[in-house]
Amino acid sequence: MKPRAALVWNPVAGAARDELQQVVAALEQTYALTVLETSEAHDADACAAEALTLAPAVVIAAGGDGTVSLVASRLIGREVPLAVIPRGTSNSFARALAIPLDLAGALENACSGQPYAIDTARAAGRAVLLFTSVGFHADAIGETSREAKNRWGLLAYLVSGLQKLAALAPFAVELETESEVIRCKATNVTVANLAPPRTIVAQGPTAVCGDDGQLDITLIAVEGLTAGLGAALHLYRTSLAQAAASRDDIGYLPVRRVTVRAEPGQRVMIDGEDVGETPVTIECVPRSLRVLVPAAPPAGPGGERKLDGLPELEVEPKS
Repeated sequence: MKPRAALVWNPVAGAARDELQQVVAALEQTYALTVLETSEAHDADACAAEALTLAPAVVIAAGGDGTVSLVASRLIGREVPLAVIPRGTSNSFARALAIPLDLAGALENACSGQPYAIDTARAAGRAVLLFTSVGFHADAIGETSREAKNRWGLLAYLVSGLQKLAALAPFAVELETESEVIRCKATNVTVANLAPPRTIVAQGPTAVCGDDGQLDITLIAVEGLTAGLGAALHLYRTSLAQAAASRDDIGYLPVRRVTVRAEPGQRVMIDGEDVGETPVTIECVPRSLRVLVPAAPPAGPGGERKLDGLPELEVEPKS
């Protein structure tokens, strides 16, 4: 008897429009499959809740990072694993866990991948799989339209980012962690649970590990287009070389919990979704989600910290 599986299908995700029949035919070779298609009236969260009433052996999310995040939120703290068929614009969650981006590879992983327990986080009353961004990156993502993403893909984010870089100016930021309060000027703050190398705003430390019980903060403090492009290129190169950033205008540290405050208030994005403005508190939830992956990622060094060089830096230990 085949194990039961539920497929949450987002028909408007970038690459998914004409593939449902092919996906169902492939999955039904392994599973007794129920298909739940998202709509304006029945989003991925509602579909995932319905999926769990079926007592499935696995829940499969087919769509972009937004779809994956909503489905995963329903599986946190449960034994039921998540499988991902990445059909969105960025597919950052799949990239971070080396889940195949091509349809055939993703289907094979959904049928035969191994369960791997990853950390998640909580922020603004919702689950975080990837990262919370504050400042420049949040503005660039938030102001990229669905039409532009569907038409241009990742290039749409690049164009929006370049427009923002030209007017980049630092803001005052305060990070309150378990043990200290850190104040400085920054143009972007990223608090990452998972992030693929291409998410350069999260690549301050050598690696962002999704199973170490910690979140990795990357602070970027640049002003103007030239400095912004220089920092982006540096982070891209160090990420490819699996090395930590060394520029004075980039800092990083690990935390289990942090509250981010900014003056003036800054936009906050969680896994690519706009959730309002600062302040925001993010807390790690260790090993709380099971995901089917081709192979468990290698462990990173962990615990890396560098703050020296950030403008107007103050570090105050908490009693």
